Amino acid sequence: MKNLLSFDIKADFGMLKKPDTNEPVYLTFNMLHKPALLGILGAIGGFPGFSKNGELPGYYQILKNVQVGIMPLPNNTGESHHENGNFTKTIIKYNNTTGLASEEAGGNLMIAEQTLIAPAFRCFVLLDKENAEEHSLIKNLLNYHAEFVPYLGKNECSLWWENARMVDYLNFVPEGTFKISSLFLKSEPLKNSKVEEPLFDILMESSEGNTFTYFENLPIAYLGAPLFQYEFGNFAYTDWDLSLKQKSSGNFIKLRTGEDAGKIIQLF
Repeated sequence: MKNLLSFDIKADFGMLKKPDTNEPVYLTFNMLHKPALLGILGAIGGFPGFSKNGELPGYYQILKNVQVGIMPLPNNTGESHHENGNFTKTIIKYNNTTGLASEEAGGNLMIAEQTLIAPAFRCFVLLDKENAEEHSLIKNLLNYHAEFVPYLGKNECSLWWENARMVDYLNFVPEGTFKISSLFLKSEPLKNSKVEEPLFDILMESSEGNTFTYFENLPIAYLGAPLFQYEFGNFAYTDWDLSLKQKSSGNFIKLRTGEDAGKIIQLF
């Protein structure tokens, strides 16, 4: 039986490093992405990590088919975590003087990293109680117990979670106009060299009092051997009304209980 869990994660800092930048500043993704969230769940559940060269980490092999939903923690919680989906960022500079990071004279590597300040997200995870690993993860999430310390992108950015609960939901079939409260894929992932086409119309002319649309190209999975690079998806986050342009294979749900009752979330 599938169970939907919702929980909020918060950290003082986060660094979700982009793989395509290394000079002069390492850049971070703004939004939490699925591979990073699976890593956090792997730490909470105590699943193995990277153990053998040329293989995906154990937690990813266990959890890769788990569907998740992600949204920036709503500011109506009494705290202001972001502005229209954008988290505050700063540049942190430091030296790596271990002698192992640089072949330059003295072995000193000077690093500048873009870092998220006080990132916070509400996460939704669909887990199966009949699966032993997922059942163990459910218990740990609800009991606020982690086998390993979870962190947001790097060891220095430890995090914790709160407000963990089971949530009732209904499957939602997009029709007419609607809002999606979470991050959502604005187009289907590219397959068989087909041209990517948008799934949604953003109805800016029909919504009153709405203000923003946020886009980011985010990792959605690992591609696997031999390079183990990210597979990316084009995501959006908006408070405008939407309409569906073409049939989607995306999994949409409508929440029935808790403070998010009535909201529509995409699981991916």
